[in-house]
Amino acid sequence: MNRLIKILVSLIVIFCNISCDQITKEKVRNEISKNETIKVVNDNFILTKVENTGAAMGLGENLNPKLKIALLQILPVLVLFLMFIYIIREKKISKLNLIALSFIIGGGIGNIYDRILYNSVTDFMYLEFGGLHTGIFNMADVSVVVGTLLMLLNSIISEIDKNRYRNASL
Repeated sequence: MNRLIKILVSLIVIFCNISCDQITKEKVRNEISKNETIKVVNDNFILTKVENTGAAMGLGENLNPKLKIALLQILPVLVLFLMFIYIIREKKISKLNLIALSFIIGGGIGNIYDRILYNSVTDFMYLEFGGLHTGIFNMADVSVVVGTLLMLLNSIISEIDKNRYRNASL
């Protein structure tokens, strides 16, 4: 894939993910009161506004402020930057992994932006199906999960292709 096209596709996916995340968070900040509960689909899909000062599920919210900045802002920015460099430099990156990594970068930036600007991340969605349920999350989290699932799918497809090639060679 042409390097310029890779960068362009990646940036479009990243900015679409950031935009979706930030637009939904802004709407939630303006229209839902803190800890208000809005049942969208019975008890299965609920909107509720929570400001998360830690990472996933509040992990690290009680850390020393300097350590919190290092672990929840500086380190993630570095990792996301290195992921983008990988996308640009890797000649054999699959289209699916390019999209997957761009989703992860976009979601990561969405949450880091909140941490830097608001000192917390706005979470607002909750899902429950039977005994299974999520923590409260946002669209940036969805982007990261979708990106991770796409990478897993790409890995499975690659393994299937390798096995087909091996079996065809026999």
